[in-house]
Amino acid sequence: MFTDVARVVRASALVDAELDADPLDAAQMVSGDPVVRVLALHDSDDLAVGVWQHSTGVSTDVEADEIFVVLSGRATVEVAGGPTLEVGPGDVGLLPVGARTTWTVHETLRKIYVVRP
Repeated sequence: MFTDVARVVRASALVDAELDADPLDAAQMVSGDPVVRVLALHDSDDLAVGVWQHSTGVSTDVEADEIFVVLSGRATVEVAGGPTLEVGPGDVGLLPVGARTTWTVHETLRKIYVVRP
């Protein structure tokens, strides 16, 4: 079951304290001192949904199968062997499982994510 309660989360209005710290591994940090925060809305073996935030700085990741919608902020996402994506408010992004990415966050980025682990 995806949810047992109907609700609205005003994700773009959440203050940082309402998101849980999700520290990056030191090996993922490229430059700056980015802080990642998350608010899990659903987490099961086959689907994860939530709010994700990354402060300014540069970090790397290996992606899960993901679709996301940017609520605020701006970033450049370089996909190894693939395109460079410029994302900002209202953009919908798709990332394939296994993609190696470098996130350069120019303005604190907040997005809604749907991930198939």
